Amino acid sequence: MIKKYIYFVVAILVTNVNLYAQFSVKGIIKDQQTKETMPGVSVYISDLKLGVISDETGSYELSDLKTGNYLLEVSYLGYKSNLTHVFIYKDTIIDFDLNVSHKELREVVITGVSRTTEIKRNPVIIKSLDKNYLNQSTSSNLIDALKDVPGISQITTGASISKPVIRGLGYNRVISLLNGIKQEGQQWGDEHGIEIDEYSIDKIEIIKGPGSLMYGSDGIAGVINFLSPKAPTIGQITTQIATNYQTNNNLIGYSISNAGNKNGWQWLGRFSNKFAGNYKNSTDGKVLNSGFNEYNGNLFLGLNRNWGHSHLHINTFNATMNLPEGERDSLGNFVYENVHGMTVSASKSDLSGYKIGFPHQGVNHLRISSNNYFLLKNGTINLDLGFQNNKRKEYASIAHPEDIELFFNLNTFNYNVRYNLRKINGWETSFGISGMQQSHTNKGEEYLIPDYKLFDIGAFIFTQKSFLDKWTFAGGLRFDTRRLTTDKLILDSLGKTTSIENNNTTLKFYPIKESFFGLSGSVGLTYQTSNISTLKLNISRGFRAPNISELSSNGRHEGTFRYELGNSKLNPEISHQIDLAYFINSDHVVFELTPFVNFISNYIYTNKLTDSLGNDIILNPEDPAPAFEFTHGNATLWGGEIYLDVHPHPFDWLHFANSFSFVQAQQVNASDSTRYLPFIPAPKYKSELKLEFNKVGTTISNAYVKFGLEHFFTQNKIYSAYGTETKTPGYTLLSVGIGANLSAYKKPDFMSIFFNVENLADIAYQSHLSRLKYAPINPATGKYGIFNQGRNISLKILLNI
Repeated sequence: MIKKYIYFVVAILVTNVNLYAQFSVKGIIKDQQTKETMPGVSVYISDLKLGVISDETGSYELSDLKTGNYLLEVSYLGYKSNLTHVFIYKDTIIDFDLNVSHKELREVVITGVSRTTEIKRNPVIIKSLDKNYLNQSTSSNLIDALKDVPGISQITTGASISKPVIRGLGYNRVISLLNGIKQEGQQWGDEHGIEIDEYSIDKIEIIKGPGSLMYGSDGIAGVINFLSPKAPTIGQITTQIATNYQTNNNLIGYSISNAGNKNGWQWLGRFSNKFAGNYKNSTDGKVLNSGFNEYNGNLFLGLNRNWGHSHLHINTFNATMNLPEGERDSLGNFVYENVHGMTVSASKSDLSGYKIGFPHQGVNHLRISSNNYFLLKNGTINLDLGFQNNKRKEYASIAHPEDIELFFNLNTFNYNVRYNLRKINGWETSFGISGMQQSHTNKGEEYLIPDYKLFDIGAFIFTQKSFLDKWTFAGGLRFDTRRLTTDKLILDSLGKTTSIENNNTTLKFYPIKESFFGLSGSVGLTYQTSNISTLKLNISRGFRAPNISELSSNGRHEGTFRYELGNSKLNPEISHQIDLAYFINSDHVVFELTPFVNFISNYIYTNKLTDSLGNDIILNPEDPAPAFEFTHGNATLWGGEIYLDVHPHPFDWLHFANSFSFVQAQQVNASDSTRYLPFIPAPKYKSELKLEFNKVGTTISNAYVKFGLEHFFTQNKIYSAYGTETKTPGYTLLSVGIGANLSAYKKPDFMSIFFNVENLADIAYQSHLSRLKYAPINPATGKYGIFNQGRNISLKILLNI
């Protein structure tokens, strides 16, 4: 059925992609205050993936444009972006005057919704992060770079593995996209991170809540869309070298890329490498077996023509990640099992260098995707197709290093087709289908989930309209169906698969054949109360089918410190969320208030199993770990974020930004010990004093110095029943950073330098969402678990050749 639909779409394109009259838009760009012309300014049409750079006289020209409505984004670092809607029906001249920007919240273009739009006109709560934000932060992986965003947290397993959490919800409740296509890589697992090269990302868009209808089941927490760099303008060829060194775990990272555009034929090639040793903190010293390495490659090939564009992305992510276990001797030294099966204490030599120890993961993710955009007479079509292969291996025995304990092999085919009608009486309407087909097989010695096949399809319609120049209405509906079939698995007394079921064999997995159906919807309004302020209201309904782990898991993962049991009786989660937002975005004050409430039916979580005496149930004495079973209940989550940034006149270079975010999550009609949902992030306050200077002499630009304070409050609202989780005390982290662009060879950003120090006071702390918090007790200190990373100094250098 999918192939027939795609063939039908292609047939429409062949008959509709004709050559219509071609027009151009051109003009001159100036600094509004000095009236000087501005070279190097980007003029970009996001839907077309088409852009130019103004020349030495400040002139620009976009040609070969068909009749239609376009959103032009005019941007230059240090200046306020100018977003202009224009209807092209003839050759058009538009001049722009840009203002120096002293704001943090820019009116950027968002592509993670049905079509390009402005943040202030979309009722869904969206946060956009550009490359400059990412460069100024210190992180050991891509998700770690989001840690300072209000409302965003991360589930971590050491320094190498992070999973995003939006307003208290994570795992399959967060949809991760790469260039608009779902990233599928066994994201149900605690220690399964995102398989995306952090050097390959130029922009990140975060949608909070289930307000996006484009991507189907699993997005009741929100969507994170990771976007690759824009293609260079016609005739431009660029090469960039990026490097990073971090002192705490001696992380070394580098990335080399080359991009170009010859007459609409575009390319970008990138190779990245990153490796790190054991991280350290003031309580544990160096943490045994916490290092990792990555080797990544990315290739982009594109063609832009007057009929639209076709882009091909090939990404390969390859990582080896150690999994700390936390076992220690009586003196508090980490221990491990050597090749002779003996338990020995780790020496200084064992803790140094870039060793791959046991247990560890090997992850290989291949992704081939195509993003296509076609201009038709009465609208446009987006056609996105993707294939992904995710291989995730776990090695547990140093005596048998080649033995693969767990081996997940997942194939996914993604498809998204959307037809965007031309604007009619101000209404912008889109409809389409999207979904995926998956197959998973086990190839290891042990089994945590069964082999399965999954088919997912959903149809949606979305529309929006701005009226009276102040109001914008947006809304839509989506219906999803998901079919899941799992295979039966029988094991003999040696743990080998067999087809015989008797007293000497064990039924590991029951066969399951389930179908899930869900209706999602969103309706919202924005009202621009003035030129600088916006009020938003959005009401949404989301749907999430139980994932394979929640339904069928039966085993222990290395690094999770627990044995998990699935529950085939689970029903889909249904979310109803109300979002309210108020924004002020003036020249000297930025204010953002975003409260929400989320009612979830059939909320799925893990519950620790105990016997009649309250003791942990151990299902596998040979590998003892407490057993947890998936269960469900009705829940209410409420909270929000507040952000205030002041940059007073005449000290426009001074920024004092403060944010506070929290979420409270409770089960309905539950007892005291089961009232709160497990593993909800602690409330967080962040304050930053930042000095920014657009120009310092003739060589230095976009210089900054910043001082930060981040306080995590005590998290004592926990699911304490059966010892499922424990309280986490509050802690405060300090940071400092400095950076600038250096000009040379007629390039204002020939070199960029970013220097940061995180956890300046070297505080020993445990994040509430750290899985290592539940590692075994340290006999020397009496403290449970492994602590997070201590002081870390980071130096990044970027060269644009």
